[in-house]
Amino acid sequence: MTAAAPSKSTPVSPVSRPEWPVLAEVWRGDFVESVHHGSVVVLDADGAAVLAVGPVDSPMYPRSSNKPLQAVGMLRAGLDLDGELLALACASHSGEGFHLDGVRRILAGAGLTEDALRCTEALPIGAEAQPAHLAAGLGPSRITMNCSGKHAAMLATCVAAGWSVDDYLDPGHPLQLALRDTLEDLAGEKSTAVGVDGCGAPLFALTLTGLARAFAKIATAAEGTHEKRVATAMNTHPEYVGGTGRDVTTLMRALPGVVAKDGAEGVYALARPDGSAVALKIADGAQRPRPVVMTAALRHLGVDVDSDPRLAALTEASVLGHGEPVGAVRPSAALATEGRRPEAGV
Repeated sequence: MTAAAPSKSTPVSPVSRPEWPVLAEVWRGDFVESVHHGSVVVLDADGAAVLAVGPVDSPMYPRSSNKPLQAVGMLRAGLDLDGELLALACASHSGEGFHLDGVRRILAGAGLTEDALRCTEALPIGAEAQPAHLAAGLGPSRITMNCSGKHAAMLATCVAAGWSVDDYLDPGHPLQLALRDTLEDLAGEKSTAVGVDGCGAPLFALTLTGLARAFAKIATAAEGTHEKRVATAMNTHPEYVGGTGRDVTTLMRALPGVVAKDGAEGVYALARPDGSAVALKIADGAQRPRPVVMTAALRHLGVDVDSDPRLAALTEASVLGHGEPVGAVRPSAALATEGRRPEAGV
C-alpha cells in the first residue's frame, strides 16, 4: 500500500463557516496590537455546553490532540503498554533524554529499532532539548521528532496484531482503519475528512464538540478499560506527554486526574474526572493564546485558576519589548464568565 494523495474534494473553508470570534487580545502597553480568533466549547459533567463560541460543530483537524484517542485504539488492537510508555504514545514530547529512551524501549519491546520509524525527521521541540541537541552537532532525526512515541506505539501495535510494519502510515492499513473507528466511537460522530499530519500519519477530522466528548469518555472511564489505562498513564506521567516547561504538563500536574493534550495549529483539549471538558482551536494556528484561552475556559467550570501559581501563570502570556515584558496576551470578552450563555456559531 502507498500513502494516499491529498483529498481532491471541496475543502471545508473557514469562509463558509460562521465568523470566528476574537478569543484573545494581544496588548502592548495600553494598546490592542493584535487579536486571535477561534472557537471553544466547554461541556459540563452531563455533556451540556456551558460555553460554545464559534464553529464548534464544524469539522477541524485535532492534530496531536487526537493522540489519546489513537492510544485507546492501539490498546484495543492489542498494544500492551502502560505507565510512562503509554503516556509517551500520547505525547508530543520535547525530545528530552528520557523521552528518547522511552521511545527506544517501546521499539525494543516489539523487537524493532529506530530504523522502523516512518515519522518525519525533525529537531527536538523542547526549549532546553533543542539547543543541547544542536550544540552536540546533531541534526533532525526521526526519534527526536515529537511524535516518535506515537509512531513507536503504532509499530508495536502492528507487531502485536500481526500486521505489516513498513506501510503502517497508509490510511488503508488495518491499524489506521482501527484507529479511525476508535476516534469515531469516542467522539460519537463520523470523521468527515482525512488528511496527513505533520508527522506523516493519517489525520481524521472531528468537531470540537466531538473532541471534547471523546476526552470526557477517557477521563471518566471505569477501571479495567482501555480508556482508563490511557487516562491513568497521562495524568500519572504528564512529563512524558509534554516535557519540561510545557503548559500541557503543567495543567495535568496542577489538576489531578485531568487528561489534557495540545496540538498543532492552535488545538487544545482537556477533560476532568467528573466528565466536564474543554476543546478549542485558534483560527490562525498560533500557539501562544492556547493556554490563555484554556484557563479562561476552565473558569466556566468553576476551576479557580488564580489560586494555584502554576495555573495563574498560564492565564496571560507575556508580550516583550526590548527583552522585557511590556504587555500580555489576554482572553477576550467572548470568554468572560459573567453573563455568558452557550452561543454556538457566534
